[in-house]
Amino acid sequence: MRSNMKTPVSVLRLPRGPDPNSRGFDPNSPRFIALCPTTISSSSSSSSGRVNEEEQRLRSDLRERFLRTLLLMTDKRVEFDMHERVRVRARFGASDIDVLNFQVCDLETPLGVQKEALLRCQDVISCSFEL
Repeated sequence: MRSNMKTPVSVLRLPRGPDPNSRGFDPNSPRFIALCPTTISSSSSSSSGRVNEEEQRLRSDLRERFLRTLLLMTDKRVEFDMHERVRVRARFGASDIDVLNFQVCDLETPLGVQKEALLRCQDVISCSFEL
Protein backbone atom coordinates (compact mmCIF):
# COMPACT_ATOMS: atom_id res chain seq x y z
CA MET A 1 0.00 0.00 0.00
CA ARG A 2 1.39 3.35 -1.03
CA SER A 3 1.41 6.29 1.38
CA ASN A 4 -0.60 9.42 0.46
CA MET A 5 1.73 11.63 2.49
CA LYS A 6 2.72 14.80 0.64
CA THR A 7 6.32 15.88 0.34
CA PRO A 8 7.08 18.38 3.10
CA VAL A 9 8.01 21.91 2.06
CA SER A 10 10.71 23.78 3.92
CA VAL A 11 9.83 27.11 5.51
CA LEU A 12 12.04 30.09 4.77
CA ARG A 13 12.89 32.00 7.95
CA LEU A 14 13.94 35.61 7.46
CA PRO A 15 16.50 37.16 9.79
CA ARG A 16 15.15 39.07 12.74
CA GLY A 17 14.89 42.84 12.45
CA PRO A 18 16.95 45.31 14.48
CA ASP A 19 14.17 46.19 16.93
CA PRO A 20 12.80 43.88 19.66
CA ASN A 21 9.45 43.51 17.85
CA SER A 22 11.31 42.25 14.75
CA ARG A 23 9.55 44.59 12.37
CA GLY A 24 12.81 45.51 10.68
CA PHE A 25 12.70 49.27 11.20
CA ASP A 26 15.58 51.10 12.81
CA PRO A 27 14.07 54.28 14.32
CA ASN A 28 17.30 56.15 13.55
CA SER A 29 17.47 55.16 9.88
CA PRO A 30 16.83 57.81 7.20
CA ARG A 31 14.01 55.66 5.78
CA PHE A 32 12.22 55.47 9.12
CA ILE A 33 12.58 59.22 9.65
CA ALA A 34 11.26 59.93 6.14
CA LEU A 35 8.26 57.65 6.70
CA CYS A 36 7.63 58.91 10.22
CA PRO A 37 3.86 59.34 10.89
CA THR A 38 4.13 63.08 11.39
CA THR A 39 6.06 65.44 9.19
CA ILE A 40 5.57 68.48 11.40
CA SER A 41 7.83 68.89 14.42
CA SER A 42 7.48 71.36 17.25
CA SER A 43 9.63 72.38 20.20
CA SER A 44 7.15 72.05 23.07
CA SER A 45 5.10 68.94 23.80
CA SER A 46 1.77 70.75 24.34
CA SER A 47 1.97 72.64 21.04
CA SER A 48 3.25 69.46 19.42
CA GLY A 49 0.13 67.65 20.63
CA ARG A 50 -2.10 70.35 19.14
CA VAL A 51 -0.19 70.24 15.85
CA ASN A 52 -0.49 66.45 15.72
CA GLU A 53 -4.23 66.62 16.45
CA GLU A 54 -4.70 69.26 13.74
CA GLU A 55 -2.65 67.26 11.25
CA GLN A 56 -4.63 64.12 12.07
CA ARG A 57 -7.93 66.00 11.61
CA LEU A 58 -6.79 67.39 8.25
CA ARG A 59 -5.63 63.96 7.07
CA SER A 60 -8.94 62.48 8.18
CA ASP A 61 -10.89 65.12 6.24
CA LEU A 62 -8.81 64.53 3.11
CA ARG A 63 -9.24 60.74 3.40
CA GLU A 64 -13.01 61.13 3.78
CA ARG A 65 -13.20 63.39 0.71
CA PHE A 66 -11.15 60.92 -1.30
CA LEU A 67 -13.37 57.98 -0.31
CA ARG A 68 -16.51 59.99 -1.12
CA THR A 69 -15.03 60.78 -4.53
CA LEU A 70 -14.45 57.08 -5.17
CA LEU A 71 -18.10 56.41 -4.27
CA LEU A 72 -19.26 59.16 -6.63
CA MET A 73 -17.16 57.70 -9.46
CA THR A 74 -18.88 54.30 -9.27
CA ASP A 75 -20.64 53.41 -12.56
CA LYS A 76 -19.64 56.73 -14.16
CA ARG A 77 -17.51 57.32 -17.26
CA VAL A 78 -14.09 58.33 -16.00
CA GLU A 79 -11.17 59.64 -18.01
CA PHE A 80 -7.73 58.57 -16.79
CA ASP A 81 -4.52 60.36 -17.72
CA MET A 82 -1.70 57.83 -17.64
CA HIS A 83 2.05 58.02 -18.09
CA GLU A 84 3.47 58.44 -21.62
CA ARG A 85 0.60 60.86 -22.41
CA VAL A 86 -1.92 58.03 -22.71
CA ARG A 87 -5.54 58.95 -22.02
CA VAL A 88 -8.11 56.20 -21.53
CA ARG A 89 -11.81 56.21 -20.68
CA ALA A 90 -13.76 53.59 -18.78
CA ARG A 91 -16.75 52.99 -16.54
CA PHE A 92 -15.40 52.98 -12.98
CA GLY A 93 -16.24 49.91 -10.92
CA ALA A 94 -14.30 49.81 -7.67
CA SER A 95 -10.99 50.20 -5.91
CA ASP A 96 -9.23 47.66 -3.74
CA ILE A 97 -8.90 48.41 -0.04
CA ASP A 98 -5.34 49.74 -0.34
CA VAL A 99 -6.22 51.84 -3.42
CA LEU A 100 -3.55 50.10 -5.45
CA ASN A 101 -5.83 49.13 -8.34
CA PHE A 102 -9.00 50.39 -10.00
CA GLN A 103 -11.44 47.90 -11.50
CA VAL A 104 -13.01 49.34 -14.65
CA CYS A 105 -15.38 48.16 -17.42
CA ASP A 106 -15.43 49.00 -21.13
CA LEU A 107 -11.92 50.44 -21.07
CA GLU A 108 -11.34 52.50 -24.22
CA THR A 109 -7.63 52.50 -25.07
CA PRO A 110 -5.76 53.62 -28.19
CA LEU A 111 -5.55 49.92 -29.13
CA GLY A 112 -9.25 49.11 -28.65
CA VAL A 113 -11.88 48.38 -26.02
CA GLN A 114 -11.29 45.99 -23.14
CA LYS A 115 -14.45 44.59 -21.50
CA GLU A 116 -12.97 44.35 -17.97
CA ALA A 117 -9.62 45.61 -16.69
CA LEU A 118 -7.57 46.57 -13.66
CA LEU A 119 -5.66 49.85 -13.74
CA ARG A 120 -2.68 50.12 -11.44
CA CYS A 121 -2.99 53.36 -9.49
CA GLN A 122 0.73 53.99 -9.77
CA ASP A 123 0.24 54.31 -13.55
CA VAL A 124 -2.59 56.86 -13.20
CA ILE A 125 -1.56 60.52 -13.06
CA SER A 126 -5.07 61.95 -12.78
CA CYS A 127 -8.68 61.07 -13.35
CA SER A 128 -11.77 63.15 -14.05
CA PHE A 129 -15.50 62.57 -14.34
CA GLU A 130 -18.69 64.56 -14.61
CA LEU A 131 -21.00 64.83 -11.62
